[in-house]
Amino acid sequence: RYLQEIGVDALLVADLGIFMMAKETIPDMELHISTQANNTNWATVNAWHELGAKRVVLAREMSLKEVREIRAKTQADLEMFVHGAMCISYSGRCLLSNYFTGRDSNRGSCAQSCRWKYALVEETRPGKYFPIEEDERGTYIMNSKDMCLLPHIADVIESGVESLKIEGRMKSVHYVASVTRAYRLAIDAYFEDPEHFQIEQSWLDELEKVSHRPYTTGFYYHQPDADDQLYGTSSYQQTSEFIGLVRSYDPDTQYATVEQRNNMKLGQEIEVFQPNAPLYRQKLSDMLDEEGNPIEVAPHAQQIIKIRMDKPVEPYTILRRDI
Repeated sequence: RYLQEIGVDALLVADLGIFMMAKETIPDMELHISTQANNTNWATVNAWHELGAKRVVLAREMSLKEVREIRAKTQADLEMFVHGAMCISYSGRCLLSNYFTGRDSNRGSCAQSCRWKYALVEETRPGKYFPIEEDERGTYIMNSKDMCLLPHIADVIESGVESLKIEGRMKSVHYVASVTRAYRLAIDAYFEDPEHFQIEQSWLDELEKVSHRPYTTGFYYHQPDADDQLYGTSSYQQTSEFIGLVRSYDPDTQYATVEQRNNMKLGQEIEVFQPNAPLYRQKLSDMLDEEGNPIEVAPHAQQIIKIRMDKPVEPYTILRRDI
């Protein structure tokens, strides 16, 4: 009832009991079925739809051919994953994080235990670790690459799904904004001219700026094999660093009030990433602290500063720099 009162668009549900309780308690609320319900075939999707579900989120472990088959045999809205971390278990139903750390992966707090380094221990020889694969860097036997379907967005759209899911658990504002914007631009460009649609390099560059592992297409085009896993490291890569979030802008003084997110100093070139305006770059030439005193560096986490901008900026603009 509280969720209905505050105006949420829909409830995302995996449990049949909760689904029926929601139907009875708030019958006007739109209900979506989570990927954790193991939605891998059209009969399952149809069953949820007949019970009253508006949308069903498909499991990651499906091919595009299977997605198209489900689309042809159901009236339910379909949602599919297109970007983000892959799960070693079936579509988010992993218990490793909960078991090792008490952080529930099914409630958005996954510690990504599948990315850790593991060894083999024989029961009668506790404390003696045997490498599963000989490598000086260790072995990461469950460490998948991240999903990225932006280069194949035309195939995704033409599969007939209504919604695309970007995995964002435990991700930063920078990650969510950058990835969502790249897919938004690609989708809009496709619908503007499907016949002549081409992938822009700038969209792919945007996906490299955020923290991620090397990319894969998951199950959509082939059964994942050795090339879809990372065995030597669990580290992330990125080409940009999030350094500040614009809170407000004064057109008279041309200063933006910024919440610092990472160390920044005069002379650095930054990229200005806005919600509704083109990217642009400038040098940090003038910074003030919260009291209006000139400063050369902003080293403190979430420090409030003022930066003179070359062009007007919107609230929630992200400032970042190349790494």
